[in-house]
Amino acid sequence: MKRRKEFDIISAMTAMSTANKTKRKLKFNIKMPYKFDGWIYAAMILLVFYGILMVTSASMGQSVSNPSVLIKTVIKELLFVSIGYIAMTWMAQKFTLDFLKSEHFASLIIITIAALFACLAFPATGGAHAWWKITVAGIEIGVQPAEFAKITSILTVAAYFGDNHRKYHHIWNLIKIPVLSIGSYVCIVLFVQKDFGSAMVIALITFIIVMVPSNPQLKWLKIAAGCMIALLVIGIFVLVYTKFGEALINALPDGYQKKRFISAVNPFLDKYDSSYQLVNGLIAFASGGWFGRGLGNSVRKYTDFPAASTDSILSILVEELGFVGFLVMIILFGIIIFRLLKYAQKIHNEKAKIILVGVAMYFMIHIFFNIGGVTVALPLTGIPLLLISSGGSSTISAMMALGITQSVISSYRRGLIQ
Repeated sequence: MKRRKEFDIISAMTAMSTANKTKRKLKFNIKMPYKFDGWIYAAMILLVFYGILMVTSASMGQSVSNPSVLIKTVIKELLFVSIGYIAMTWMAQKFTLDFLKSEHFASLIIITIAALFACLAFPATGGAHAWWKITVAGIEIGVQPAEFAKITSILTVAAYFGDNHRKYHHIWNLIKIPVLSIGSYVCIVLFVQKDFGSAMVIALITFIIVMVPSNPQLKWLKIAAGCMIALLVIGIFVLVYTKFGEALINALPDGYQKKRFISAVNPFLDKYDSSYQLVNGLIAFASGGWFGRGLGNSVRKYTDFPAASTDSILSILVEELGFVGFLVMIILFGIIIFRLLKYAQKIHNEKAKIILVGVAMYFMIHIFFNIGGVTVALPLTGIPLLLISSGGSSTISAMMALGITQSVISSYRRGLIQ
């Protein structure tokens, strides 16, 4: 009897211990049900904070003559970040790879094409029909559909090429939807909207991620994509860094794009007109030093420096925070890109792999061309610095893209995909 009582006591204690462990486990699961990557999330939050800080600072110059500019800028940035955060959270929790197989995905392609064409209904900005212009409570908000077309392009390649091992009688049956849809995006953005920078980003991302799927029938498409990347790199080098390229540029008809190439070849040739933005950006860079003039102490932003809070915000950042501030930003971007590529290497699911590599390239290409344009190593393309430059569409798009990758990472970490 005594032994039985002891046994009952031990059993009760064991049951209580098990219940407590289960309770603790349930509490943990309620707090962290999705298993997102904390490094990517933290780096994104810091970059967003960095961006709000720098956009506010860069806009102070315009507020001298019009004090309401600063207030409107801050309100817009907070609105964009809030929408972006909601979109990122929703994508992280709701997006699944099954969506790429559904009928709704075909609708997304059609909606994207329609949205790109709809820009013609609004007035041009800087010679490009690339934005929808919407006025809310006296504040004009620009929406750039091309930014969202970059995400759709990544998802399109993942949907039709990822884990597709069927043998097609004609290769066209395999590639027709991605080629026609993404080709439409590029052509509309380049020839209708006249936005060379966005068209180039969409094309480059696509050329890179078509290398990921393993279907042997894609061999010639991969070779073609590799040749296009090589031609683009060689073409830019020849145009900007050789006498032959300079002669070719001079032979082009006069226009906005020609001026950008001439400015990249020699920014001091027309420093008071077409190269004014580049020259002032270089002066801001040179005056920043290691630690900068201090946050808010930029001199350039109080002049008529163009695009201080958008395309050339990096110049203001370096002028105020120096090379150290620039290095902090690059490290944060590096964390995001490294973590995405790390998971892409681990995951065997090709759809997931294409998405992770595509978003990593999305960030990398934007960084490469923005820094290259501001430092005059490349022609100025108008490509924003994601999460840093003022621009609602680029911020929302970048955060949505990271939300999709977090969903993919969560699925992998929970064992839903391999």
